[in-house]
Amino acid sequence: MQGFAGFMWLISMALIVFSGFALFDAAIRREDAYRAADKKTKPFWLLILGLAFVVNLIFNILSFLPIIGLIATIVYMVDVRPAIRSLPGGGRSRKGGGSSSDGPYGPWNGGR
Repeated sequence: MQGFAGFMWLISMALIVFSGFALFDAAIRREDAYRAADKKTKPFWLLILGLAFVVNLIFNILSFLPIIGLIATIVYMVDVRPAIRSLPGGGRSRKGGGSSSDGPYGPWNGGR
């Protein structure tokens, strides 16, 4: 029985790491990237993934709530994240804005 408990602990830790990564990834993406990919909004996904992360921390894997959180995390990772990453710039927030040759509507150097 001790081996089974250790195995379930490992699965539980993997779910926490997986949902934590998805939450972090959703947090670093730009808000407009979610709308451009037509995948709900950033606050929606942060709320869903945050709840999934907290549920994975509180409940054990044998409960149905972590399974619902796992499904939400999988949906984000296989549907939303690839759609956002396929956008120009990968949907990531840029701290300093664009490059020095970017104008209000794109690069001034003709895209070079």
